[in-house]
Amino acid sequence: MAQYDAYPNPTLAQREAFPYFVVLQSDQLAQFSTRLVMPLARSALPPDALPRRLSQSVQVRGERLFLAPQLCAALPERLLRKPVASLRDSAMAFVDALDAVVSGV
Repeated sequence: MAQYDAYPNPTLAQREAFPYFVVLQSDQLAQFSTRLVMPLARSALPPDALPRRLSQSVQVRGERLFLAPQLCAALPERLLRKPVASLRDSAMAFVDALDAVVSGV
């Protein structure tokens, strides 16, 4: 389970709005049974409806999805089955979005 890998949302009822979770947790913390994840959201809002740092997007399987850093959570590792994509190339977007939540937009 690598940092910045995207996994299908294990909760079917939420998958329409939040199809994937991205693991943010460092690979150095693999001994823990949970992973810090950030949801990726489908959004009907125009990209300029939120501050830039909270409306960054990534592509997963050809779909544009928006980072939802304000909804980060720890999930049991066992719920994250098979990764569908690596978003390591977008690492700075995830760090920036999380920093906006912690430090302010």
